[in-house]
Amino acid sequence: MDQKTGKIELIGTQKLKINPELYKVVDFLNKNLKEHNLMFGLSKKENTMTMAIYEVE
Repeated sequence: MDQKTGKIELIGTQKLKINPELYKVVDFLNKNLKEHNLMFGLSKKENTMTMAIYEVE
């Protein structure tokens, strides 16, 4: 039985102004692009949010 490595590679990030609607965008992207081996993340620090795009093996 083969096991996948579960490798995650960061493709890019973008800093944005805080917007509570961004969580909905990230959720939408994750649900609809999962089969394309893409994953999206969102983090909040002080007055900015950072959106990240990852390629998942």
